Amino acid sequence: MTDFAALRTAMVDCQVRPSDVTKYPVIEAMLAVRREAFVPRARREVAYAGGDINLGAGRVVLDPRVFAKMLDTLNVRPDELVLVVGAGLGYEAAVIARMAEAVIALESDETLAADAETNLTDESVDNAVTVTGDLAEGSARHGPYDAIICIGAVEDVPAALLEQLKNGGRIVAIFALGAAGQCRIGTKTAGKVAWRNVFNATAPVLPGFAKAAAFAL
Repeated sequence: MTDFAALRTAMVDCQVRPSDVTKYPVIEAMLAVRREAFVPRARREVAYAGGDINLGAGRVVLDPRVFAKMLDTLNVRPDELVLVVGAGLGYEAAVIARMAEAVIALESDETLAADAETNLTDESVDNAVTVTGDLAEGSARHGPYDAIICIGAVEDVPAALLEQLKNGGRIVAIFALGAAGQCRIGTKTAGKVAWRNVFNATAPVLPGFAKAAAFAL
């Protein structure tokens, strides 16, 4: 029988900590959440291997290193409301739920959303709510949010999503730059979001987050 607990510890010790992830809440959450419970059954044996886990339709469970560095950058606090955009099967929402007061797990794919809700319930994550809807539109009725995280890459971030961020709030996303990518964090001040680069990373672009094609005659 696979010792998933040992694999989880090894993931944190060999992938997360060496990636300069130092915040204890991030380490604790990733040690606590059973990643194997949030991946397709056929992929459970490789749940703790490095790299993204494919969920189909261009969706993934993020590489543990990348996800941990995003969380280290976002610095979620215990009294905060967090929006997870592109929740997939719920893993990232479950991890963040251990750090935040509450999590809204937004997913556009109805099958993934239903599975995420089941997974979160089965794992007793009682402060995360799964919502089905257009990712690019966010979930205004549950906001505004202290923090937003995009589980996948973006080429552009719609204004509707940024409007749901509180002043003083943060948003973290991987920006697709051709074959490369850059994780950036945005901080909202006086109604405007200022972005800064944090580290290099890549992921599939989320539905609704591609740049509109330029019109040419």
